[in-house]
Amino acid sequence: MTTAIRVALAGRAYDVLIGAGLTAQAGDLAAPFLKRRRVAIVADDTVMRLHGGQLVAAFARCGIESPVIAVPSGEASKCFAELERVTDELLALELDRGDLIAAFGGGVVGDLAGFAASIYKRGVDFIQIPTTLLAQVDSSVGGKTAIDSPRGKNLIGAFHQPVLVLADLSLLDTLPDREMRAGYAEVIKYAFLGDADFLTWLEANGGKVLARDPQALNHAVAHCVAMKAEIVAEDEKEAGRRALLNLGHTFGHALEAEIGFGEALLHGEAVALGCAQAFRFSAALGLCPATDAARAEAAIAAAGLPTRMAQIANGRSFAADRLLAHMANDKKAEGGNLTFILPRKAGEAFVEKGVDRAALRQFLVSEGATL
Repeated sequence: MTTAIRVALAGRAYDVLIGAGLTAQAGDLAAPFLKRRRVAIVADDTVMRLHGGQLVAAFARCGIESPVIAVPSGEASKCFAELERVTDELLALELDRGDLIAAFGGGVVGDLAGFAASIYKRGVDFIQIPTTLLAQVDSSVGGKTAIDSPRGKNLIGAFHQPVLVLADLSLLDTLPDREMRAGYAEVIKYAFLGDADFLTWLEANGGKVLARDPQALNHAVAHCVAMKAEIVAEDEKEAGRRALLNLGHTFGHALEAEIGFGEALLHGEAVALGCAQAFRFSAALGLCPATDAARAEAAIAAAGLPTRMAQIANGRSFAADRLLAHMANDKKAEGGNLTFILPRKAGEAFVEKGVDRAALRQFLVSEGATL
């Protein structure tokens, strides 16, 4: 069964297709967007070894040439050096503006390839073929593309919508369990920010999602994509409601920046911990019931995800002022003032501008950070 969800942007609407076996259909599905039979695949090198053969074969069956640009696995590839290399290889391939780029990998490759597509010859079309749960429910949809800076995550980028997203659930069969849990963090984030009924469903069925039960997985991915499609259609460039999708990210990004982007702390793990902190911080400010904060923490922990900084410290200590400095570089900050997405309760979040730094520092210390 394939589920189609429309991202209804005026003049740039596109479909997100969700189901098993979509990679084998990629040639037929991409063909309507091609002026000539050529697609440059920008692929995670591990994903390419596991699944690249079927993608190349799918394009070949439709007479589509598909040269591959392999990208090393891991967050470190979201950098200027890889962006320069990818765009240079696209130029060497003589890709033109009537061709397509296909991002084949997780969020790292989707962000990198999408950003390359946004700037290559002032913009070429691209399709997303996300291969992780996190990318399927979140980063492949909505047109946010970026690379990281030593000063923070996703600070250099552009809004550039794909023309098609193929969320092939069968690709998740080879995804490591840790990566599945990291993706689940983004799934439960949607429940926290705007759907209490979905949270109740996940509390009952989250184990099935993590075990890759076909029906549960399809339901979870489709539900998250539908929520995101609605929000993106309303607020493409994050001027309002779309900011809610960053629940947990201000805390999480600060921890990623402090630890160093990479395998020590996966993005989804940082988001999970960040969501738990956002609930506890909101409760500390009197903006969210403590019972809801405890419920959120329990739901995150049940998925095997971190909820406390001590779980990711590995002997290191986190300095409150260093975390605050990372938060000051957050994209939501305005005029030097901190902006956070905070929960009002489980299933409802809001934008809180001008967060008091002293209160935030005190909270971080209560969480185990040092002064």
